Amino acid sequence: MEQPLIPSPASTESSSTPSETLGRKGLASNQYHSYHPSARTPWVLIVAVSLIAGLVGGLASRGGALPQWLNQSATKEDQGDKERVAPLVAVAPEDEKIVSMVEQNAPAVVSMVITKDVSQYRSNFFRSPFGFSFPFFDDQTLPAPRGENGQTQKQQVGSGSGFLVSRDGYIVTNKHVVSDSAAEYTVILNNEEEYPATVLALAPNIDIAVLKIEGNNFPALTLGDSDTLRVGQTVIAIGNPLGEFANSVSRGIISGLKRSVTAGSNFGEAETLNNIIQTDAAINPGNSGGPLFDIEGRVIGINVAVAQGAENIGFALPVNSIKRVVDEVKTTGKLTTPYIGVRYIILDKEVAQQYGIDVDSGALILRGDRMTDLAVIPGSPADKAGLVENDIILEIDGKKIDTENTLGDIIAEKRVGDEVVLKVWHKGETKEVRMRLEERKS
Repeated sequence: MEQPLIPSPASTESSSTPSETLGRKGLASNQYHSYHPSARTPWVLIVAVSLIAGLVGGLASRGGALPQWLNQSATKEDQGDKERVAPLVAVAPEDEKIVSMVEQNAPAVVSMVITKDVSQYRSNFFRSPFGFSFPFFDDQTLPAPRGENGQTQKQQVGSGSGFLVSRDGYIVTNKHVVSDSAAEYTVILNNEEEYPATVLALAPNIDIAVLKIEGNNFPALTLGDSDTLRVGQTVIAIGNPLGEFANSVSRGIISGLKRSVTAGSNFGEAETLNNIIQTDAAINPGNSGGPLFDIEGRVIGINVAVAQGAENIGFALPVNSIKRVVDEVKTTGKLTTPYIGVRYIILDKEVAQQYGIDVDSGALILRGDRMTDLAVIPGSPADKAGLVENDIILEIDGKKIDTENTLGDIIAEKRVGDEVVLKVWHKGETKEVRMRLEERKS
């Protein structure tokens, strides 16, 4: 289990130091990033993955049938010798459009079943240090089933959601759903067919994973454009809530854009999620990794987190943040991560005042507390381009760097080998610097 990740006054970007592990939990993306909370109090969330013990019935696709009375389309009332049937209500045009969209796209939404060989599995609502938690059922420690020879057997320990993005079996889900290298993952389709899944890539800077199942002619979803989203537009979430009700549908609107929140786990880990979508569509434990659609049936987000103890506050990663990841994995079978090689802190008015700087946005290049915490990594693209400590990177390819668009977020959208143009503040003067991005080595 990784150690808790706590926002600190300084962190870095590099290809070789232990601080790189922070990127896997979202604090630093591919850069060494000092996460500085914005003036707004950050949300603390639970990530919406459903982890369940053996006592919770059924696989993710085996949701129990609804009682018959819930399926009746009309009510009947006894009135002596007569039976009165309530008239059916016509479906509104928008509702009909949503129904058709769901029927068309639901077959490409999958349930993720997580199994593991464990001797004991804890399951309960264990409270995290952040006041929120994964839904774990931690009232007791449940022994795993044992075979005749006394050895432990495979046990289902969790579930989540995902969706097919190609007819040849590529699947997208959240990284936290499939991050356990000791676990096995099974994909269950809408028609209850089951496939073992191979994890191809875990994105280091966003909560995205790409998996593959063997086969062809699978249904696949169309990816939309999350840059065109507007607050108030209708969205629909499909997923596997609680690990029990596959392909459940919820409807809502986009409540906000470009949110920055912090998700806390049961074990003290923290994940900073930037530029994400807020929605009031119900996103429940087990929905993690499932798609968020616009009314036209295009995927515009990936459900990732919910606020525990608050109603109708869910979050999704914008779909544009995964397109490069999916394309690269499909093309090369792996994921490479670009980097520039600096240690930095994001500036805002408060931080600028603290450091006595007139510039209140950008990435200030700083060394860390240890002798080995260099501001610029020797031999890195930044070093080759002449960047030095106390330089401030203001923009990359015309995109301003601030608390909503960090240096790491912007670099994550690029590919290894891309040439980028940086606007840099250096000793009171602004200049342009060109550099070619290189692959960060593990």
